[in-house]
Amino acid sequence: MFKSTSISLILLGVLGVIVGIVAIAWPGVTILALVILFAIYAFIAAGLQVMRAFSSPGAGPVFGHLLLALIDVAAGVVAVVWPGPTALVLVLVVAIWAFVAGFGEIFAAFGPAETAGTRAMLIVTGLISIVFGVVLSARPDIGAVTLALLFGLFSMAYGVSEIVVGVQLRRSGKSLKEVLRDAA
Repeated sequence: MFKSTSISLILLGVLGVIVGIVAIAWPGVTILALVILFAIYAFIAAGLQVMRAFSSPGAGPVFGHLLLALIDVAAGVVAVVWPGPTALVLVLVVAIWAFVAGFGEIFAAFGPAETAGTRAMLIVTGLISIVFGVVLSARPDIGAVTLALLFGLFSMAYGVSEIVVGVQLRRSGKSLKEVLRDAA
């Protein structure tokens, strides 16, 4: 689409910064957008399950896929009809994920091949993840806004980094492959 990778990176970065600003300025809109995306995902998943059901050779898989399609449709409808509770549930899912990931990182720290520095980093990141999960599960209402704000900050930081890389590519006249090869 674009003749230059640098222009693509700069435009991607600008888009990231804009999305970040919107997410920080209007966290409620960001949360609602996440819920709507979840609903769209559920409806698409339902359609795919129906397609799988009618391409299955036996009756057992057909019933299973149709049941999954009904569950997906129900999840999508619940998300559209009750966006507030859906947002809270999504926050709790993220909290559980952070909890499990944190314990997984701590467990991984005690692998036989880990160095002391790697072990310490895995333990620290695991504890941070667990604390994040506890905070989200303790106050999911505030957690939803916090997730929107964190998404906004991440999006802005990512956007700025893409702009910087794009500008550097533009100034150097090199291709992205050459820059990555030189960095390695």
